[in-house]
Amino acid sequence: MASIDDLFKKPTIPSQKRKLNATKDPNEIYKSIKLNGKENARTNGQTTVEDELEDDEDVAGPEMPPDMEDEAENDDEGRFFGGGITTDTAEVLDFIDERDLEATAKPEKIDSAWVRKLALNFERKISKNAELRAKFESEPQKFMGSEADLDADVKALSILSEHPELYEEFAQLGCISSLVSLLSHENTDIAIDAIEIIGELTDENVEAEQAQWDVLVDAMLDADLLDLLYENISRFDESVESDRNGTYHVLGVLENLSSRPSIAELIGKNKAMIPWLISRAQKQESTVSQNKQYSAEVLAILLQSSAINRKRFVDLEGIDAFLQLLSVYRKLDPAKGTEEEEYVENVFDCVMCCVDDEEGKQKFLDAEGIELCLIMLKEGKMSRPRALRLLDHALGGTTGASCCGKLVEAAGLKVVFTMFMKKHDAQSTEHLLGILASMLRSLPADSAPRIRLLGKFVEKNYEKIDRLTQLRRDYSSRVSNVEQTIQSERATLSAEEQVDMADEWLSRRLDAGLFSLQSIDTTLAWLIAEDDGARAHIRQLLVDRDDSFVSIKRTLQEQLDGMNASAEEEDATIKDMLGTLIAFL
Repeated sequence: MASIDDLFKKPTIPSQKRKLNATKDPNEIYKSIKLNGKENARTNGQTTVEDELEDDEDVAGPEMPPDMEDEAENDDEGRFFGGGITTDTAEVLDFIDERDLEATAKPEKIDSAWVRKLALNFERKISKNAELRAKFESEPQKFMGSEADLDADVKALSILSEHPELYEEFAQLGCISSLVSLLSHENTDIAIDAIEIIGELTDENVEAEQAQWDVLVDAMLDADLLDLLYENISRFDESVESDRNGTYHVLGVLENLSSRPSIAELIGKNKAMIPWLISRAQKQESTVSQNKQYSAEVLAILLQSSAINRKRFVDLEGIDAFLQLLSVYRKLDPAKGTEEEEYVENVFDCVMCCVDDEEGKQKFLDAEGIELCLIMLKEGKMSRPRALRLLDHALGGTTGASCCGKLVEAAGLKVVFTMFMKKHDAQSTEHLLGILASMLRSLPADSAPRIRLLGKFVEKNYEKIDRLTQLRRDYSSRVSNVEQTIQSERATLSAEEQVDMADEWLSRRLDAGLFSLQSIDTTLAWLIAEDDGARAHIRQLLVDRDDSFVSIKRTLQEQLDGMNASAEEEDATIKDMLGTLIAFL
């Protein structure tokens, strides 16, 4: 006989015993015996324990042991169900039948009618809970049941994330406004669950079209979502696990909303949100928590999305505050794969976003950011490539002259050129080349810092120029190989298809090192224009490789031609610079 465990292992497959007993329905046998209990059991084709005990009174033979007689008397239901089926076996068969019914049941159809029914029930639960809370304000036991029902209905809204085509109708029914209103519920558990559902509905992994997502989010913003999110993170106590989770869900919603730049800017305009994020990222913790890391990440996203947000961060002295956070890591490395490592990355990103703007560069200088980066370049490990990237952004642009001058003043040339002469990964090499090109572009002509910079290039028999030309050969070869492949592809495509492929081809050339090649040729062009000795040395190095100034000129001309016509001052300045350098070549 199969054990109960064996039967449960494969509930969808009928057991062998069930097949063997299929000659007559066990339930019919059981009913027949019950209806004819006083008749001879043999007329029913089955025998029960009770019948056997009655027959034994007239049958000769040894008596049952006393303990067996007691057990028989105490066995009210008998050792077997009618038909020889035990109680446990009957329960197993019932379980199998239920599973069969569930398998054949039709799934609920999720459509407009379904969402209207869902909305109606949801609104009823909100109204009932509000009514009971108002009526029994001092007797929570009388409204806790309705609170539990409301919480269950809030969580049930999660299924909508699988059907974004219903977002618009759900919003038109007014349920989005009702859902957002629950963020102000007195019970923080319900507010947290509502925030979590909002996060699920707006998550980037939801396969919603942009129009569907916009309808949903616009309805939430109209219901004052941003202010309510801030009110919640203000009342949460992160020493309590549920409130800590609530803060995490709020940050998740902010990240989701920031995917649309206009909303990211709207978040920044909220007077309290960016200050709270700065404060949360600065909070002292023995171990960097998930929420501390996440707050820095969301802040970095907001700063990348909007110039207004960056200005607000700068005005709040965020650069100085975050440089102080980074100063801890000038020698200390966070453990790999931890929240702390990602946190440091995000803090670097926040500062880097802001130093691209003129106000941010000045604040960076005032907070001694150049000096801190140079220390990290000399002594840091994990922080070194990030500090190099930060310097590249600080020195770049048409307003980077002050930062370039500060780097020379802070004895940074030795640090930068020492790194330049060593082998690095492609990203670090790109940032080093960017720094050199920015200094040649921004340092004033005949100024002491510029003369010192040119002196570094010509010292030690032009070894830095040798390094530049070596890098140029490497990058030129890589880009050339990609361009040959592109030319082969271009020959097989129509004019329209070539237009469609233009962006992809440019991306492949950039991956091969086009930007670094342009930085190298810009630097070489400056050296050719400003120093006769450098000009002669570069010419000879190119001739040795069957090359000439023409190839440098071609790179600069392509860069100039590729720039979009723009009225922005920076674009105009770069165009003028490139035109001047081309003239020298």
